[in-house]
Amino acid sequence: MKTRQSKPRKKSATATTSPAPKVPRAARIGATVAAPLVAGVATAPSPVDEATLAEIFSRLRAANPEPRAELDYLNPFTLLVAVVLSAQATDKSVNLATAPLFAIADTPAAMLELGEERVRGFIRTIGLFNTKAKNVIALSRILVEEHGGEVPASRPHLEILPGVGTKTASVVMNVAFGVPTIAVDTHIFRVSNRIPLVVAPTTDKVQAGLEAIVPEQFRLNAHHWLILFGRYVCKARRPECPTCLIADLCRYPHKTVAA
Repeated sequence: MKTRQSKPRKKSATATTSPAPKVPRAARIGATVAAPLVAGVATAPSPVDEATLAEIFSRLRAANPEPRAELDYLNPFTLLVAVVLSAQATDKSVNLATAPLFAIADTPAAMLELGEERVRGFIRTIGLFNTKAKNVIALSRILVEEHGGEVPASRPHLEILPGVGTKTASVVMNVAFGVPTIAVDTHIFRVSNRIPLVVAPTTDKVQAGLEAIVPEQFRLNAHHWLILFGRYVCKARRPECPTCLIADLCRYPHKTVAA
């Protein structure tokens, strides 16, 4: 009798195939691992020297001997309120809102009597008006209760008021009390780093640098000259280099040309 020969069993692929070696993800997608990319940053020009600095401010003074703030105000209190409201808003929009507000509330006591809801109604066209209305009422209360309704001519006392920071306190000290501070906003920060007068990464450091190097005879009005210069001449996107009165002194490497 013939013996039936059994067919050899097919071996399981899982039983005979060795596990595939793990391949790094970079190799699987055909990538190569390289060193981290580092952006190339052009070296900024060094700040102008002392003589050039003095010449820059001499020209700015000659062009505008008596500069003034573009915010409208009646007294130190209304100036303080206007500067608080000007954060992330234009001076023009603030002036439109504060003209009727200051007509009926030009003291801390009058502002408190007006109340937060009515203040909010006056400043509704200004950005962040809810928070700013709360701050105006809160600082007014502090001025009434702790300072006899007067704005203190002290930086530490100003800086602890709601909505008041270094820049606001510096503006009030300069404009209301004649202290030669140089409040640094986005315009002055740009101008200082662009010319450059002081090269620094923060507004506080630019302010400290400017106050240390600007000659005393220019320091009181330096804030106004620089902010107006940055607002109307040394603009962020396209500076007006062809008509700039200090173009020959400025070391900015990307000057614009006349159209």
